[in-house]
Amino acid sequence: MKVHRGEIQLGCIVAEDIMGLAANPIIPKNTVLEEEHMNILQAFHINELYIEKTKADGNPFKSPLSSDKVSDQEETNSQETMGFVDLYLTTVKEYKKEFLNWQSGTAVNVARVRELILPIIQEVEQNHIYIYSLQHYSTKKEYLYHHAVSVSIISALIGKKIGLQSGQINQLALAGALADCGMAKVSPHILSKDQPLTESEFKEVKLHTANGYKMIKDTPLLKTETKLAIFQHHERFDGTGYPASEKSERIHLYSQIVGIADVFHAMTSERMYRSKQPIFKVLDMISKDLFGKFDIKVVEGLLQLMGDLRTGTPVRLSTGEFGEVIYTKPNAFTSPIVKLKNEEIVDLSLQKDIYITEVFI
Repeated sequence: MKVHRGEIQLGCIVAEDIMGLAANPIIPKNTVLEEEHMNILQAFHINELYIEKTKADGNPFKSPLSSDKVSDQEETNSQETMGFVDLYLTTVKEYKKEFLNWQSGTAVNVARVRELILPIIQEVEQNHIYIYSLQHYSTKKEYLYHHAVSVSIISALIGKKIGLQSGQINQLALAGALADCGMAKVSPHILSKDQPLTESEFKEVKLHTANGYKMIKDTPLLKTETKLAIFQHHERFDGTGYPASEKSERIHLYSQIVGIADVFHAMTSERMYRSKQPIFKVLDMISKDLFGKFDIKVVEGLLQLMGDLRTGTPVRLSTGEFGEVIYTKPNAFTSPIVKLKNEEIVDLSLQKDIYITEVFI
């Protein structure tokens, strides 16, 4: 929707690139607006812009300049009529409510989590290009809830990519969504801390896998392997993970998938004390720097999922140049051949320091 600058609130999401006088946008599409962006809008005399109708916290945008009252019925759109962004942000908002219940001591309602997660999984399965925008909507303050929903989506799609069946994918989605449910037992002070954790604080955080398992171990709605994934998702193939330093085949496939989805989304998202990294730079880091941490089949599944860029997909490169994908080599999923706006052809598999920084949906 198009709004005036005076209507904008913190947490609004930019729906179209905001351009200044240069070729590159001063505020890219999908940016969650913070105070610094408000200053940029004023400095560049941007008076009108396009935003999503749902804010990053999942609440609908309401113009402070409008006196129109919106009924509860009008405010509550059914999931069937929501666009992807609205559905995703609403899912995160509802997941947050569940998490706050867990913090208060309420038992995990697995049926409710399933009800929340499956529609957004189905939406991304039908149009997987949405997966490239997940990290944009996560904010430092709301990271934990965005992380759970995004890890669920990514885990499910990796499972589908490597050939798992529908029932297995649904269980994998639940494992991803509930992997960090044990964080509800961690001190809120630690969860909101904006500085690196101390050794004792990190020890408390590491208990979330065991606590999460305890919270769901008696539910009949989760398979044994799903519960195991919640307990094991921080184990690593080379034995360097926790809580039990398991190795190779002793780490279940579900645990491996949720684990790599967890790492990928964390590295590509804005967190309390770490800045987000571009998707394709992170994929390169996972395939090289984290070699041996995950089963190669799971790594390949992630690379194939994120590298599945259709011909004609518009992208932005780390050089700032815009172009479109024209071909992806079978052995170079994340480094396709791109045709730039000036018609120049760039084979990213041959470029060591150039990578995709943005995929446009």
